[in-house]
Amino acid sequence: MRRVFAVATLLLPLAALAVGERPAPPSPVGAGGLLQVVLALGFVLALIAGLAWLVRRMGAVPQGAPGAMRVLGGISIGQRERIVLVQVGETQLVVGVAPGEIRTLHVLDKPIVMPPSAAGGGEFAQRLAAALRRGGKSS
Repeated sequence: MRRVFAVATLLLPLAALAVGERPAPPSPVGAGGLLQVVLALGFVLALIAGLAWLVRRMGAVPQGAPGAMRVLGGISIGQRERIVLVQVGETQLVVGVAPGEIRTLHVLDKPIVMPPSAAGGGEFAQRLAAALRRGGKSS
């Protein structure tokens, strides 16, 4: 019985070919289908980029309370280590920053008074802010 089944299984495709029924060949992806996929992918990528720009432009990402914490200055003491002067409210802290670790080095008893040009970023920051207000037009 098994032999009859095995022979029939082998001869069935040949019988179908003799009758004239041929299995349909797999259709290749046409140029129109490929163009449609590429355009859809481009649209999705443009949509993601546009939404990211809009979120950043609108300021929807919370930045915390304005002026509550500021970095007043810092110095690099190694490839990935820094010492940073941070002001939190009225308190100034000297903080060591390394990969995976932030450590308070000192809490200042008497806050350091920063000159307005150093705290604001200096002349470059003022010129950049003025250029942004003008809309990028050079003077």
